[in-house]
Amino acid sequence: MTRAVLSLGSNLGDRYGHLQQAVRLLGESVAVVSGIYETPPWGDTDQPAYLNAVVLATDATAAPHDWLERAHACEAAAGRVRDPERRFGPRTLDVDVIAVWNADDQPVISDDPELTLPHPRAHQRAFVLRPWIDIQPYGQLPGHGWLTDLLNDPALAADLAGMSPRPDLPLESRS
Repeated sequence: MTRAVLSLGSNLGDRYGHLQQAVRLLGESVAVVSGIYETPPWGDTDQPAYLNAVVLATDATAAPHDWLERAHACEAAAGRVRDPERRFGPRTLDVDVIAVWNADDQPVISDDPELTLPHPRAHQRAFVLRPWIDIQPYGQLPGHGWLTDLLNDPALAADLAGMSPRPDLPLESRS
């Protein structure tokens, strides 16, 4: 059984609907879903606020690149168009593979340019770490440590302070 942590984000169109659709498309593999947080844009601030969540997914046979294919399929279903001029620009849906563990519960480490694991910037992103704590309070980002320790980094204080929980927008797994 492989496990993956996937980060979901949307700031264009029906943001909530895009997150719901991603969870539906991931289907039976979704074990648990975090709460949704409204967050200011990161990296490119001239755009609308995001809705962000994190999913813990499992699959008996999925390889790391299978999780990437599923992420891309969710983005395509939401009409995601990548703008090479705005790497951190607005998007209907962004699904990032944050970390994957193999069947022996060992973290997958990869420097493949198509799928670097763990995600190379996850430790710098409160919008990934905070929702992840919702579903794994004692979670660790491979190679970086405990999620709670990472969130206590002063460099993330402003990002964390700008996040707003959205309990009025529940995401539920089908399992």
